[in-house]
Amino acid sequence: MKLHRNISPLGFRVVVQILKTDSKTEAGLYLPEGAKEKRLESLLGRVLEVARAHDDDTEEYTNISGIPQGAMVLIPSEAGIRVPWDETLRIVETQEVLAMVEELDMV
Repeated sequence: MKLHRNISPLGFRVVVQILKTDSKTEAGLYLPEGAKEKRLESLLGRVLEVARAHDDDTEEYTNISGIPQGAMVLIPSEAGIRVPWDETLRIVETQEVLAMVEELDMV
């Protein structure tokens, strides 16, 4: 049986899944994983979960993080707390989020 864990951040935090980056430099050289991460100042990630508050009157949950679930964000490479069971997940304070990123197809 495989164990499945749901994670719900508290306070002004979000759960970010770090997206894989290209392991090749602009010059065409391939970098080992550790070297690639050391040269990055920031990381691109997707917000998987946001902090929520329960409204007793409406019985609904409201996103209190200020960052939409599913948004792509840019965070400093050392931001957040790593989740022990998944190396791609980090719990990040919303104040550590540098920017939201929108990808556009250029034709």
